[in-house]
Amino acid sequence: MKKPVTIKEIAKKLDLSFSTVSRALHGHPSISLLTQQRVKQTADQMGYEPNQTAIFFQKGKTFTIGVILPELAEAFFAAAISAIEDIAYKKNYPVLLAQSHDDEEREKLLVEKLKAHRIDGLLVSVAKDTSNFEHFEQLKKYGIPVVFFDRIPPLKNIHYVACNIETGSIAAVHYLLKRGHRNIGLINGPTSLIASGQRKEGYIKALQRNRLKYDPSFIVNCDLTKEGSNAALEKLLKHKRKLTAIVSFNDYVSAFAIKHALKMGIKINEEIEFVSFANSPITEYMEFPPLASVEQFPAIQGQKAIDTLLDIIKNDDNGEEQAFYKIVIESELMENVKTLS
Repeated sequence: MKKPVTIKEIAKKLDLSFSTVSRALHGHPSISLLTQQRVKQTADQMGYEPNQTAIFFQKGKTFTIGVILPELAEAFFAAAISAIEDIAYKKNYPVLLAQSHDDEEREKLLVEKLKAHRIDGLLVSVAKDTSNFEHFEQLKKYGIPVVFFDRIPPLKNIHYVACNIETGSIAAVHYLLKRGHRNIGLINGPTSLIASGQRKEGYIKALQRNRLKYDPSFIVNCDLTKEGSNAALEKLLKHKRKLTAIVSFNDYVSAFAIKHALKMGIKINEEIEFVSFANSPITEYMEFPPLASVEQFPAIQGQKAIDTLLDIIKNDDNGEEQAFYKIVIESELMENVKTLS
């Protein structure tokens, strides 16, 4: 393979100093236009290509964005990254994508790896098991802005884009109450996730607004896995007060729980009804999908997140003082036409 042409070789051919050729290639005003033209013409003839790494180092930027997601296989995150990459591409920012697979240690390692690649900014949806967020705080020392989206850590001074989960939870419970249900369970996510707390708060508020007593034992937290979802369902079904409806953390948890309930001989939509979150395409392939699901608009969250990060980077280049971005998108309860028809 032919070695790349260097500035020294151009200088030798033109009998000029290294510094003169370097300044000429960068259009420095101290070099005459005639010399600049001569140097650039010779560089083109010799097939010279600028060292991008050196240019990035000089500018203090790599024009690269890092993204860490829990699981790309989930339709929610696939929609989010698609929107992120579309906008980043139009802005000439390549995206380095990594998956934490919901593992805190893996997430920490990925942050270190992306930092070593000198990314200009990072978008993150935190892993469900992450309890220590120091690895994100460390990025501040290196001037790398972070924008969290969807799964937000319990930190004060951060930039984030999120969906209003609490109002979505209120809508989900109200929907089931209108259908005549009074004993409604909640299969919630890990307590480490802010979204789990928001689902719980919305659940409680919906009951209180309808003058119904809140029973803490009607809420069971799980790790969002198949086994955890099944165990949560079994616990709720053993309750002394017979549950007739369940709100689940997301459509995947609903799918696990519904399939398990069918194995237990329970008639879905007759003995028990489900409402979920995410409005994922997976429900189209379920024999008994949830009656309704709360749309969290992953594409819009992704768009807002990348726009926010690029805005932060731009303002930082201009030396502008910045307030923390806290963007909240309203959720929307979507009825499943297939189930209701």
